[in-house]
Amino acid sequence: MAYVSKQEFRDFLKIVFICIGWYIVSSTNGVLGKMILSQFPYPMTVTMVHLASIAIFSTPMLKMLQIRQHESTWTHHKSILLPLAFGKFVSSVFSHISLWKVPVSYAHTVKASMPIFTVLISRFLLGERHSTSLYFSLMPIVFGVAIATVTELSFDVVGLGSALVATAGFSLMNIFSKRAMKETGMHHLRLLHKLGQISALMFLPVWTLVDLTSFRRDLSVEVVTLLLVDGTLHWIQNILAFTLLKLVVPLTYAVANVTKRISVITVSLLLLKNPVTLTNVGGMMLAIGGVFCYNMAKYRENQAKDRLPTSLNRPVTSKPLWQDHYTFDHKVQVTTPLSFLDGQMKRNQ
Repeated sequence: MAYVSKQEFRDFLKIVFICIGWYIVSSTNGVLGKMILSQFPYPMTVTMVHLASIAIFSTPMLKMLQIRQHESTWTHHKSILLPLAFGKFVSSVFSHISLWKVPVSYAHTVKASMPIFTVLISRFLLGERHSTSLYFSLMPIVFGVAIATVTELSFDVVGLGSALVATAGFSLMNIFSKRAMKETGMHHLRLLHKLGQISALMFLPVWTLVDLTSFRRDLSVEVVTLLLVDGTLHWIQNILAFTLLKLVVPLTYAVANVTKRISVITVSLLLLKNPVTLTNVGGMMLAIGGVFCYNMAKYRENQAKDRLPTSLNRPVTSKPLWQDHYTFDHKVQVTTPLSFLDGQMKRNQ
């Protein structure tokens, strides 16, 4: 049995508590978001609240934690931060549109198709090749989402399309967020703050044109309170997600993300009580199970890549080169240095 140090045990407990907090906050955020959009149908405004919450709330937190400033070059902004910020606000907008149009459980079932987009993006944008088993592992996800779609009682085409676009955007973010932290050397909470600021500024003109003049007539004290709570929960959810992404390997994060999706679907079904059928639930579970299969196939693929030889090694001989090897048809004998020295001493005596 391997020895576990106190530090390793503390790190394990930290990850467990972060995951539990992430599941609770995400489930609450999903249910609350649906409640808000049911009585306040302005997904653009909800998105603006979320992005602004990250930009505003993170500033005092970074000062309190004394997280160092990071001077990013224009190259980093242009090649990494700007695309990430654009992907963040586009994904957030379409995620809220899908939440507005379809039940939380169905929206998160569609988002379980994220591995499909991850494979496609890594194949066509990054040029990565994958094993046949990994491609086959995507089939349960496809069938699960298809079954859930066909049997969804509150199906909406706009909701489905929006959920798919949001999932593609989140896939891009997951791929490039880890790369951004590695290449820029930026603290993960500083990166979250930067993305919140840039994405809020990028989204501000869109929100001004679409919602600024129309959302006020549906505002009430209750809606404003719910928006503030929802924005705060979204900020905390992002902090926990980025912290977990920093602490664990991609496979662990992917499994934790699947477990989070299960908790969100379960809580939404229990609290919102949207009508579902057994076939519908079966499709959801098939899609979620497919994500587990994908994660394991990806893990095996990575292990196989790590075991591939990087160079051709020469065969190792069983004896050192100086030990009595015979060459040139046994006419020349190569002896050990010690034998040669013994012979010379005998001749000199």
